[in-house]
Amino acid sequence: MIAKLSGLLDSVGTDHCIVDCGGVGYLVYCSARTLRRVGDTGTAVSLRTEMQVREDAITLFGFIDAAERDWFRRLTTVQGVGSRVALALLSVLEPDKLGQAIAAQDRTALAQADGVGPKLANRLISELKDKVADLQFGAGPAATASGGAPAGAGVTGDAVSALVNLGYRRAEAFAAVAHAAQKAGPDAKVEQLIMMGLKELSA
Repeated sequence: MIAKLSGLLDSVGTDHCIVDCGGVGYLVYCSARTLRRVGDTGTAVSLRTEMQVREDAITLFGFIDAAERDWFRRLTTVQGVGSRVALALLSVLEPDKLGQAIAAQDRTALAQADGVGPKLANRLISELKDKVADLQFGAGPAATASGGAPAGAGVTGDAVSALVNLGYRRAEAFAAVAHAAQKAGPDAKVEQLIMMGLKELSA
């Protein structure tokens, strides 16, 4: 198993790069995010990698950081999400934004990726929402002692819905309420979260 590659960047393509490690060039498929950050050809580069072995091919996928690699692994556990679709998702959404989109059930954000339609966006949310529950409103006072869904999640959900009804996009409403919930604590009322969320959005 190849878990990391360090060498010189030989070249960059539309969906891959070649890393020269001691005279051996490894072709590594990457997200657009990683390709934007690998640097210029001829410079040193280090990538976290995931290797897939099949009867007819050995394929390497590279990631600029561990967060992106971890999301790649998580995404490919979903039925219908292969490596290329996972890279497409990571190309349009940063790892933290991807977790936020799933937690916020933002199908529009997920559907920006090539190969992700409404049905697959729904499946991503359905299968991964519990896995990103700890990202919803942070591991602060609003989290349960068991580390599961935050206490008062119904209140925060109502606050998000209220902001969406006022015309804000679901993702930005979710982010504003998440920040407000961290400040206000587990006993916050929905009206308080709405007001604090509006202040976040107008800042």
